[in-house]
Amino acid sequence: MINKNKHIGSNFDEYLKDEGILEESQAAAAKRVIAFQIEEAMEKRKITKKEMTARMHMKSRMQLDRLLDPENRSVTLLTLEKAAIALGKKLRIQLV
Repeated sequence: MINKNKHIGSNFDEYLKDEGILEESQAAAAKRVIAFQIEEAMEKRKITKKEMTARMHMKSRMQLDRLLDPENRSVTLLTLEKAAIALGKKLRIQLV
């Protein structure tokens, strides 16, 4: 029997691609994960936002707030590297 529903068997990535929002969705998801990981590491090490700002050599805490905002996708690799170093970690970026 031939399946007449063209959507059965496709995956969510294909749906997002068909809708033209795959890249945007992936970027948003990645930023949410990164913001969560940074906040989690700060909590684990008992690092306050004030201390994290100082460790990252930032001029204001608003810069850190933008980094931690899961909705704000405007983050540079340099900022991510500074955050990693401030947390005693290394930044690793991969294409898969």
